[in-house]
Amino acid sequence: MTMKTSTVYTALKDRLLDTRFNWAVTGVAGFIGSNLLEVLLRHNQTVLGLDNFSTGHQHNLDQVKENVSAEQWSRFRMITGDIRDLKNCRDTCANVNYVLHQAALGSVPRSLEDPLLTNENNITGFLNMLVAARDSDVNRFVYAASSSTYGDHPGLPKVEGAIGKPLSPYAVTKYVNELYADVFARCYDFKTIGLRYFNIFGQRQDPEGAYAAVVPKWVASLLSDEPVYINGDGETSRDFCYIDNAVQANLLAATTENEDALNQVYNVAVGERTTLNQLFEMIRNLLAKDKPELAGVGAVYRDFRAGDVRHSLADISKAQNLLGYMPTHRISEGMEEAMDWYVQDIGKK
Repeated sequence: MTMKTSTVYTALKDRLLDTRFNWAVTGVAGFIGSNLLEVLLRHNQTVLGLDNFSTGHQHNLDQVKENVSAEQWSRFRMITGDIRDLKNCRDTCANVNYVLHQAALGSVPRSLEDPLLTNENNITGFLNMLVAARDSDVNRFVYAASSSTYGDHPGLPKVEGAIGKPLSPYAVTKYVNELYADVFARCYDFKTIGLRYFNIFGQRQDPEGAYAAVVPKWVASLLSDEPVYINGDGETSRDFCYIDNAVQANLLAATTENEDALNQVYNVAVGERTTLNQLFEMIRNLLAKDKPELAGVGAVYRDFRAGDVRHSLADISKAQNLLGYMPTHRISEGMEEAMDWYVQDIGKK
């Protein structure tokens, strides 16, 4: 059973089917970017994508192509390029109504290992996109912010106006994004909205690599009879948010006509806290329906990871009140929906 549907979002999707806009999606071959692409194409929108395939994959785009009609796919054009190249950014923003800027180098551990590369992508690349979008006079610039911005602030739930000191180079870069967006709003009357993603999961999330997110990584480990490692005691908690909720937030942010909603940042989450131990049990139990031998498998605990916050839980009332955001999936519902995809995708590898 899913949660209550946002009437604002339902009305928006109906409107998109009747009215075609031009969208730019950076990081379009990545996890969130490819899901945005699919929903936009399904609603007969025109999309220009930008990706350098450093973390995105062609197979994500191939899956989108399989899931939409030939006519819908024909409305997608791809630029293989880099947000660190201003010309690529200008080409992406030309003649566009809405920019959904998802391209970034994620991962706290990666930023600790290579802060320079993280800075180049997440700050220089972000500023390039801001300048290009401003100069192209786009209607709205929606960008991926991060819950890492809350840093060491102890308060729960996390409220947009109360942040602490950043705990990693990655967190610094995402906070700088918010500062730049705010300055562009003040100095150039440029319309931006930042979305502080909490732990987004779902189809087309990469299970491979050293910086893979926890959900696909654990699914892959269990299916491969490899140990599942939990950092710390497993009581670390997160607000896990299914991809459909993140897509909803992006589209609402891009198209809102509420002036009070502009030049703001919003939590994108569900407003429910799940510990890593609970998450492991949920994943294991879902997989054990088809693989009963997994029912008794336990996790392996190791040291806490540097740069990680202990607990995370979002207050989503601001997005609800100003954008009409209403998550359609709790973690259990999203996990059930995503699990078939995870299993099939990992089985192909």
